[in-house]
Amino acid sequence: MTEQFSNADRAEVLTQALPYIRQYNGKTVVIKYGGNAMVNETLKQQVMEDIVLLWLIGVRVVLVHGGGPEISEMMSRLGKKPEFVDGLRVTDRETVDIVQMVLAGKINKTLVNLLEMKGGRAIGLSGMDGRLIEAKVKDERLGFVGQVTRINITPVQDLLERGYIPVISTIGCDREGNAYNINGDTAAAYIAGALNAERMILMTDISGILRDKDDPTSLIPRVTPQEIETLKSEGIISGGMIPKVECCQEAIRAGVRNVVIMDGRIPHSILMELLTDEGAGTMVMGGKS
Repeated sequence: MTEQFSNADRAEVLTQALPYIRQYNGKTVVIKYGGNAMVNETLKQQVMEDIVLLWLIGVRVVLVHGGGPEISEMMSRLGKKPEFVDGLRVTDRETVDIVQMVLAGKINKTLVNLLEMKGGRAIGLSGMDGRLIEAKVKDERLGFVGQVTRINITPVQDLLERGYIPVISTIGCDREGNAYNINGDTAAAYIAGALNAERMILMTDISGILRDKDDPTSLIPRVTPQEIETLKSEGIISGGMIPKVECCQEAIRAGVRNVVIMDGRIPHSILMELLTDEGAGTMVMGGKS
């Protein structure tokens, strides 16, 4: 049965969102986009709609994207077997060319085009444009996987001032002209910090930080950077969640007001987080909250 949603219901929803629209108008929100929400076409369309809606109500949105599954697929098509160490892709010179082609080329321009089709104004950047993301070798075992050394945020600020949605692929570079594969969560944290963003959103394939990883009802809705250390020592935060929460801590240290880890598989989760009472996922709160 189709649920009936009256004009009065729609008006009520909008009035309830008004305080949040006022709160975020003119503020900067950095969204790290990846995981299932990126490969599921229906979810992708909804994420783009959410971003354009936020942009239309005056939120300064910066979209930072990954693309791991697409990179692995392209590597396989070209006869290269993806290899990982501690969750990071081993990236030789040929692989970094593939990463650059997929991230800065196909994925970045596809997202820009989708945002434009939804009514937004977007421009794509890679971390090499304007030397936005400067990097060095993170670990010799990983090849051209980069550790961020500096963020030159001016190109992003210029686009925001001119009313664009910057769409950033996480390729870094060094002074010798080498390109580096940069972890998307890490890049988003550094970029959000350089912008003193009001909020950073990490879209993942999990609902947030869970007290029991097998019980989705055990979500921890709010946590401080200090409490994260306790949760890590207790083993509640472990495995692949550790680098995500460390990115959140880095963003908070760099000046982001708060960070949210949330499930990007839920339709319109961005709007739920920013424009409703309930929010979504786990919020890591900064000192200014």
